[in-house]
Amino acid sequence: MKRLSRSLTLMISAFSLAGCITYERGEFAVVLGTEPQSLDPAIVTGVPEGRVIRALFEGLTTSDPVTLAPLPGVAERWEVSEDRRTYTFFLRKNVTWSDGVPLTAHDFDYSWERVLRPQTGAEYGYMLWYIQGAEQYQKGKIEDWSQVGTEVVDDHTFRVSLTYPTPFFLHITSFYTASPVPPHVVDEYADRWARQENIVTNGPFYLADWRHRERLLIKRSESYWDRENVKSSAIDLLTVESIPTNFNMVLTGAAHWTDKNGIPGQFVTNVLAGEAARVRPLDVRRRPYLGTYFVRCNMDKPPLDDVRVRKALSLAIDRAQITRFVTRGGEVPTSSFVPTGIPGYEPVPGMDFDPERARALLAEAGFPNGEGFPRIVYLFNTSEQHKSIAEVLQAQWKEHLNIQIELENQEWQVYLDNQTNRRYQISRSAWIGDYPDPNTFLDMWVTDGGNNRTGFSHAQYDSLISAAAAESDPERRMEILATCEEILVQQELPIFPIYYYVSIHLADPRLRGVQDNVLDKMMLKWFYLDESGETIVASPEEAS
Repeated sequence: MKRLSRSLTLMISAFSLAGCITYERGEFAVVLGTEPQSLDPAIVTGVPEGRVIRALFEGLTTSDPVTLAPLPGVAERWEVSEDRRTYTFFLRKNVTWSDGVPLTAHDFDYSWERVLRPQTGAEYGYMLWYIQGAEQYQKGKIEDWSQVGTEVVDDHTFRVSLTYPTPFFLHITSFYTASPVPPHVVDEYADRWARQENIVTNGPFYLADWRHRERLLIKRSESYWDRENVKSSAIDLLTVESIPTNFNMVLTGAAHWTDKNGIPGQFVTNVLAGEAARVRPLDVRRRPYLGTYFVRCNMDKPPLDDVRVRKALSLAIDRAQITRFVTRGGEVPTSSFVPTGIPGYEPVPGMDFDPERARALLAEAGFPNGEGFPRIVYLFNTSEQHKSIAEVLQAQWKEHLNIQIELENQEWQVYLDNQTNRRYQISRSAWIGDYPDPNTFLDMWVTDGGNNRTGFSHAQYDSLISAAAAESDPERRMEILATCEEILVQQELPIFPIYYYVSIHLADPRLRGVQDNVLDKMMLKWFYLDESGETIVASPEEAS
């Protein structure tokens, strides 16, 4: 205990931001962990970007902060046809953009067309493929938007026609890709519209300041329809990539909330034991999380185009060693990709640790005892923990397969760009569910899916994903999706799952409205700092 306290004291003495911020500050600060790639809902895919966009934009629906059940957003209500294929959304009449321009159903039609426009390159475009004609439109097979199943009935009525009943469609309408963007701003500024000096939003907050690699300042939007329930007038979102720096800011009071992006790996066990509270009062919470850490392969790069090599690499990974000695936060080692905890679905196990079988497969592929195995580079983004995991993988592949893997670390935006454009061989990856259904982990691997990024293309897999979308029997649908996971982690292995995440939050006990949900959605609308000092975590009802 005393040793940890001395270590924390040294960190605080060495570096403190609490007294050196001279610009306007929010009422409190949360650790975002990295610089957002963009604030354009159509083109981003990361967790940090999603957290900011949920604060700045609001879709037709939003989510209950705890249960994640769909709630009214811009649409005050909706009707669903008897066959579950047509959704009619009735928009609020008092909704405007942050510049005062009215927001109408035309804006949603414009925004969804923009997501699906092939030139946009929206990696999450497939989220809207459940709409009639949407996939064909994004793939350029049809060019007439009127053939896609969206209809502006009038300024405040938006109708959507689906190809098949989609039980999670209202979750998709709350996802940030389906957020509206302001046509009058996008048309004027094109790809510069989401910059600080141009951006116009419709959510609980607007962007007041953006100091790159430091922080974003968001302020409560007085034009937001539900502004009375937004308790915080201004919040700082810290974008420092250094985990020790983020941890230090929490310990010194310069930040009031962080997830694992603000807890150094060597301190996770101690933080979970409550020892950070010896420095200042802090609450720690750990919860299940629908997220998977995995390794991604570029299947077009030899020797990774050989499934025997991919299987050998997966079989040589001792996942328990990684969670026990590196992450140390209660993460669950796994060879399955879909996390546990989704009702009605049982994850399919993949290639678990078996070094003897791994060596046999590698020899069968032409590399006995690793002889002749070519230079392979493992790509990961800047993070002390990602680096530690990469070093363990490097050591395990050397020990069990006698192959040398080189490591390359890149900053977040460069890493994302290289992974998206498949300028890599193997890379660190993670996937957090977008809604509580196994489909969100499996439909991304369809041929040319925007978030596939591996070159994996499998006709049977694509057919099964389509069959699952059309299946009305819930039990049969889960069986089809399980077959997809079997192809993914037992047969083809474009990826090697490593572990299931858990969410860990370290927070000032005065911070209210912090929600626990299985997707770890951080909904800043509900956050506020209670100066009374009571250590209570508020529900949305309490926050309102």
